[in-house]
Amino acid sequence: MKISSKKKLILSIAFSIVINGAIPVLVYNLLLGHFSSFVSLLLATLIPLGDNLYRVVKFRKADAFGIFMLTGFLLSLAAFVLGGNERLILLRESMVTGLLGLIFLGSLFFAKPLIYHFAIRFSASNQGEKKGQFTKNWEIPYFRFVLRVMTAIWGIALLGEAAVKIVLVYELSISSFLAVSQIIFYCFIGVAILFTIIYRRYAKKRLDLIIHN
Repeated sequence: MKISSKKKLILSIAFSIVINGAIPVLVYNLLLGHFSSFVSLLLATLIPLGDNLYRVVKFRKADAFGIFMLTGFLLSLAAFVLGGNERLILLRESMVTGLLGLIFLGSLFFAKPLIYHFAIRFSASNQGEKKGQFTKNWEIPYFRFVLRVMTAIWGIALLGEAAVKIVLVYELSISSFLAVSQIIFYCFIGVAILFTIIYRRYAKKRLDLIIHN
C-alpha cells in the first residue's frame, strides 16, 4: 500500500470516529440541558445517520457500514414506538452487530461462507477474472478452510463486540457508554481486520506452494 493510500485510510478512519463517536457524545451532553436524556440521545444518533445517508446518495450505493447505521436507526425507531428507554436505544447497534455475527457464523453451514462473496466483491479490479480464480481455488480444500476460518473469526468478533456492549450499557452511565461505544467497536473490528491481513498473507504463501507443487 502506498504512503498516500495509508494516509487516506488513516484520515478516513479518524473522520469516521469523530462523526460516529466524538460529535454525538458532544451533542448529547449539550442537549441534556434542554431536552430529556431520551430525546437528546435520539437526536445525537441522527448525526452518524446523516453522514451515512450522504455517502449513500453521493456514491449511489450502500456500503456495509451505511446499512449497519440505517438498520440501527430503524431499531431505534422501533424501540421508541415500543416505549423503550435510552439504554434500549444504545443497544440497537449491538443488536445489529450481533445479528451480523450470527449471519457470518450461519453462513458456515452453506456451500460458500460470506467471506467468499465479500472477497470477490471488494478485492477485485477485474470481477470476471477474480471470480474465475476464486472458483478455481475453491476446489482446493485448504482455500476453503482459510475462508471458513476468516468467516468464523469475523462472526466471533461481531458477537463479542455485541456481548461486551450489552454488558456495559447497564454498567456505565449514558454519557460514559457513548464515549467508549465506538472505541469498543473499532477495537473489535480492528483486531478482526489485523487477523485477516496477517492470516491472509500466511495463507497466500501456503496456497501458492500447494498450487505449484
